[in-house]
Amino acid sequence: MSSGQAVAGRRPAGKGARRKAAGGTRRRARGAAGGGARRFALRVLTLRLLPPRMRRHVLAVLAVCVVLAAGFQFWLRDSPLVAVEDVKVTGLTTKDAPRVRAALASAAHTMTTLHVDQADLERAIAAYPVVRALEVQADFPHGLEIHVVEHSPAALVDGVPVAGDGTVLRGLPVEGRLPEIDARGKLNGDRLSDPAALQAARVAGGAPAPLRGRLERIVVRAEEGIVVELRDGPELIFGDARHVRAKWIAAVRILADPEAAGASYIDVRLPGRPAAGGLPAGTLAPVAPAGSAELAPPTDPAPTAPGVDPATEQLAPPAPDTGAPPATEAPAQAAPPAPAAADPTGAGGVSPPP
Repeated sequence: MSSGQAVAGRRPAGKGARRKAAGGTRRRARGAAGGGARRFALRVLTLRLLPPRMRRHVLAVLAVCVVLAAGFQFWLRDSPLVAVEDVKVTGLTTKDAPRVRAALASAAHTMTTLHVDQADLERAIAAYPVVRALEVQADFPHGLEIHVVEHSPAALVDGVPVAGDGTVLRGLPVEGRLPEIDARGKLNGDRLSDPAALQAARVAGGAPAPLRGRLERIVVRAEEGIVVELRDGPELIFGDARHVRAKWIAAVRILADPEAAGASYIDVRLPGRPAAGGLPAGTLAPVAPAGSAELAPPTDPAPTAPGVDPATEQLAPPAPDTGAPPATEAPAQAAPPAPAAADPTGAGGVSPPP
């Protein structure tokens, strides 16, 4: 058989395979369609198997459910029967509280207890940055409770409280002490525009509650970055405003460690390896180095005989003038010297002549 005949002989087999694959696809499609039809037919057959009276009841219940769902969606949800009439607003403490309360009540009266649009409520008080969040609870059929969550002041910038995210809280009452932050320029708008002051505010906002009253000032230095100055405590070197929570946890642990008492600064730029510096070192008594007598304590000089020069106390007094040279090897009647530290002769003194 030639190659041409062999190739020609294989062609019918390839066409048959393609036909078989196409037939399998069509059978699967028909099987899927048939499965859906069978399920629908099974439901219909199930209803048909029910007694006629029960079947009518089931169909009536289904129809009522459909009508109620449509009525709720298109009529009852926005019906005056469930309109909001009583609005209760809590949580406001600033001088803008009357205006915020009026804006929320005005927006709420356009809603129903079945259709409360919180986005509309937030848009109504968008002009008041003191509001951080709203907690809304519908009281069917006509009540609506709105709890306003205000920003907590974290620091003072030019005497104005600011939140930890940099929101300027004009008119918000300040309780207790807050750290001061220096900002470049004036406070224009509702947020801090100085990047350094914004990072300092983030650090202040993350401070634990027990330490907030001890924060005195937050500064930004060229070499150390953000530095928190504590009242009656060390400086906390943060570096930047990343990982603020971890850095505060590390700082609290070092402050609570008795071995770190008296430190002048705590470096938490690497919160996993905080360091306390400036600890007072223990004082030691000065010790003279070898070969030096400058720091040695002075010793009392040995007592000398009256009338004897200490510089020449080991020399004998001159002998009487007898015409002979005085004897220098054995001086006569020398005063007993004091015990010396080192005697070159080893005699310990000279006895008087007879």
